[in-house]
Formats: sequence, structure tokens, C-alpha cells
Amino acid sequence: MHTEHVPSDQSGARPGPAEYRELLREHLAPLRERARRSTHLPLVACAGSVLAVELRAPVDLPLFVNSQMDGYAVRSADVAGAGPGSPVRLQVVGTTMAGDEPGQEVDDDEARKVMTGAAVPSGADCVIPVEDTEVDGDAVLVLRPRSAGEFVRRPGDDVREGDLVLPAGVRIAERHLAAAASLGVSGLDVRPRPRVGVIATGAELVPPGRPLGPGQIWESNAVTLSAALQACGCTVSTSITSGDDPQEFAAALDSACTDADLVVTAGAVSMGDAEVVRQVLGDRADSRFGPVAMQPGGPQGLAGWRDTPVVCLPGNPVSALVSFVVLLRPLLLEAVGREPVRAVRGRLTGAVSSPAGRTQYLRAVLDPGVDGERPTVEPVSGPGSHLVATMARADVLAEIPADVTELPAGAEVEALPL
Repeated sequence: MHTEHVPSDQSGARPGPAEYRELLREHLAPLRERARRSTHLPLVACAGSVLAVELRAPVDLPLFVNSQMDGYAVRSADVAGAGPGSPVRLQVVGTTMAGDEPGQEVDDDEARKVMTGAAVPSGADCVIPVEDTEVDGDAVLVLRPRSAGEFVRRPGDDVREGDLVLPAGVRIAERHLAAAASLGVSGLDVRPRPRVGVIATGAELVPPGRPLGPGQIWESNAVTLSAALQACGCTVSTSITSGDDPQEFAAALDSACTDADLVVTAGAVSMGDAEVVRQVLGDRADSRFGPVAMQPGGPQGLAGWRDTPVVCLPGNPVSALVSFVVLLRPLLLEAVGREPVRAVRGRLTGAVSSPAGRTQYLRAVLDPGVDGERPTVEPVSGPGSHLVATMARADVLAEIPADVTELPAGAEVEALPL
């Protein structure tokens, strides 16, 4: 993870974050095109995906007349006069468990014991809950009346055949899977999850948990970016840490591109002597390396490798995460059909300063306010891209526009949730 030195491209122009996002949008066109297609997955694999084709009920639900309670299926007319002091005695003609056939028809002055979910036999039009009864040998005493239809579930009470159950575009959660499974649907047509390879670069990087040598640090970008990608609906196909040798990095690219729609790299995009990502990818015809007018996250790059788009983020952990949230996350959410993460407006709790000509993203804590109060935004650290532990306290990025150098306490800013 090299020091964030912001290079100048040949034209000297620095696109702002919004302009650079449009460059990324064009760069990710192949991924976006593949993500628009649908793929059929078994229900167990659909959680978190976005439904590509609406689901309509193939059958009525419930499927048949069944009991809502453990109790007795009876004719409501037989128990109209029941009460604690004047119980109605009915002959029990059998028991139906969930999964059984309904059993024989219930006639006058008869009852059939039924369990929750069990089919209600013909002749019965209501169910007496077991707590409103007393057993009397082979008969049952009913202690209160029930009207026709009480505690009976009928076909179509939940949904009728042909009704819309899940619209296209919904992000599939547990409740959606329950509805689909209850309708007998074994799989759904969903938007495919982009497969993304992650490469963190730096000879100084050591996996967390291992001892450090002189000048070494624990690697965090691969973990961070993998989690961020998964939260956007992507599948991380591979995660690699590469040193600063060009052949090693090229081999890492080969491996990451084997089964990926996109590769995201972290580090080595600036102008130093060991900027291996820029060295390997910078001279390719489809590459663009240069600064973006934002802080943190100035140096950025994009290129292609083996027909796979590569997005190159800076290596400082704060810069990498801010770059992902501001530049890449909106495009990935759009590609998979998810709702964007929307900024909120809040009042600064203190005065802030910002460099001219760059959009600054301050790590901050959002207080939503109570009883109609406006939200407040409290910065939790300075602009340094190395303050990764401090960033853990933040839950938003406060955006300071490029043409603003000072804002007083109480000024309103856009706050982008992390």
C-alpha cells in the first residue's frame, strides 16, 4: 500500500468524481450487459439476488380447505347454542392430522378432531379450538359457539392462481423465498451476480494474523473490497495478494481473469518506483491512469486484461474504500438491479476546510435527530488516507464540493452512507 501521490495525466485535466464514474460506466459496459440477462437458480441460491422475471401464483394458496387451529371440525349450526353452562355434546368420528386425507364427512351432531394445517372434512364449516372444548369419553363438549368460516383457511385466502406474488426487480429476502416455496416453485429467474476478482498489491503486505517483518504491514484491502463487493450483490471469484514484480502481478491478473466479469486491484497506481499496476497496465490501448479531483482517492486507473475490465483503486485502505463507495459501488448496484445508496442532508457540527479544486469526502458520524430535528454530521478524522482505524467510527462520507474551501458549523452537506 504505497503513499498516495497524485499524478497528473498527459492532458493535465482531472475529472471530478461524477465525470470519472461515467468513464467507469463505459468501461464496465460488458459487465452491465451480462448482468441484464437472467439466470435460473434453485431457491436456496437466490437469497440476496434481484428477481429478473415476475413471479405469478401457479396455484391458489391455501391449496385446500384446512384448519387454522388444533381443535374440532364441526357444523356451526350444531354449536350455535353452546356455552360454559350449556355445552353441546358432539360425537367424535375420527382424527385428521396434517398430511392426512380429510376423512369421512361430518354429519349433524358430529365432530372430527383436526390438527393445524389438516384438511377440513366436508360437512364441517368451522373449527372449534381445543381450548374451547372438554373431552367426554368418545365425545367432545363444545363450550362456546363459532360462526361458519371461523378458524378455517380456504383456497385463495392468501393468493389466487395468476396473482402477482413477486414483481421483477425485488431483492429476494427470506420472506420472498417462503412465498415461492409455498407455491411449489423450486427456482427463480434472477439477475446474475457479477463475478469479481480482487488483487491487492504490495511487497510489504502480510496476511492478518501472521508475524510482521521489518517494514511490513498487515493487508486489509482484499478483505475490505471483497466484503464491499459481496454487499453490492457480486460474487468474489478470487482474492490474491501480489508483490511488486511485474511478472508476478501479470500472473495474478491471468488467474483473476480466468472466471471473472471484472477485476478490482488496490495499490500501485501512482507515480512511484514500484507502481506495478500502472507499469503492467498503463501502456495498454484501453487504459487510463491519472488523477481524479477527489480526496482521498486521487490516483485511479482502468484497463483491460484478457477481455476483462480491470478497475484500479489506490492502495491506502481509506482511499481504496472511499474510491469504491463513491465511484464503483453506484455502478455495481445499478448493474445488478439494486436500489442505489442515497445521500442524506445534514448539518455540520463544526467548521471544516477543504482543498480547492477537489471534492473532499470526510469520514463522519450521522446523527439522524429526533422529534423533527435535522440530522447532524460530525467529522471523525482529518483528510489523511492512512487513518483506517479512525474510519471504523464513521458511518457516512460528508461531501465537500470542489469549489468550496471553508464551511462553518451548521452548514448543510450531503452525507453518503458507508
